[in-house]
Amino acid sequence: MTTLLLTHPACLNHATPPGHPERADRLRAINQVLAADHFNPLVRGEAPEGNLDLVTLCHNDHYIEEIRHLAPSSGVVYIDGDTSMSPGTWEAVMRGVGGAVAATDAVMSGSQNNAFVAVRPPGHHAEASRAMGFCFFDNAAIAARHAQRKYGIGRAAIVDFDVHHGNGTQEIFWADPTVMYCSTHQMPLFPGTGAKSERGEHDTIVNAPLAAEDGSAKFRAAFENLILPQLRKFNPELMIVSAGFDAHYRDPLASLNLKADDFGWVTRKLMDVADSSASGRIVSVLEGGYDLQGLQESVAAHVSALMGA
Repeated sequence: MTTLLLTHPACLNHATPPGHPERADRLRAINQVLAADHFNPLVRGEAPEGNLDLVTLCHNDHYIEEIRHLAPSSGVVYIDGDTSMSPGTWEAVMRGVGGAVAATDAVMSGSQNNAFVAVRPPGHHAEASRAMGFCFFDNAAIAARHAQRKYGIGRAAIVDFDVHHGNGTQEIFWADPTVMYCSTHQMPLFPGTGAKSERGEHDTIVNAPLAAEDGSAKFRAAFENLILPQLRKFNPELMIVSAGFDAHYRDPLASLNLKADDFGWVTRKLMDVADSSASGRIVSVLEGGYDLQGLQESVAAHVSALMGA
């Protein structure tokens, strides 16, 4: 079992306002925990910069140009109340795109079994033509489209266990029978989407909303009873994980009360599905997780599972 870790120092240069939960210290905390001896077997590399041709797989040209134009040379530009750009944002965003795609290439070529892409800002709230929720471009969605275009993948699955629903990913694939999007998330909570009745035009959207304080047992039941059976039925040839860790009980933005072990458990369950239909191919891309200790514990459990450790 070989696991690729891709990240890049440029992702630290996306500066957010003081007190903002999506801050560079998140990535520093991840780098610190993955520097432990336990993670020495990781194959480490730097996330390359993506190109605009990749971004157009999921986002429209006018929106891409708008974001490029808004990128400031100094100071901070607010896209909305939660989402802002600094001089380092554009490169950080493009490293996220490039990292997700490079990880997909490594896994699809067979050079690595699976991969974890530790980049920021996150991506799953970014819609085809709108930045929101700290997100600009949807890295997981772009990775899926890239795999389809370059490798002829017929069925890709994106599984999102971030505590917030990935409205952007859902919107991008709403009418697409070739990509299944599955999500557990707390409701009611930002962004307000993700009801169980939201199933897409081809029944390939699988939402399993959870209530505040539901905790480990109900999270695991949502996977066992709804998401995993749908994934097995769909039989994906590639599994992409939107790996948000803000469902951890320490996280300040939600109250789903998961523990680090839950992230290890769900990772192993997804690996089982990938082993049966996708030759084990999994690409995991960082989304949320805003308490640094909770983030470290959860990432350690997730990456350990990917490593088979």
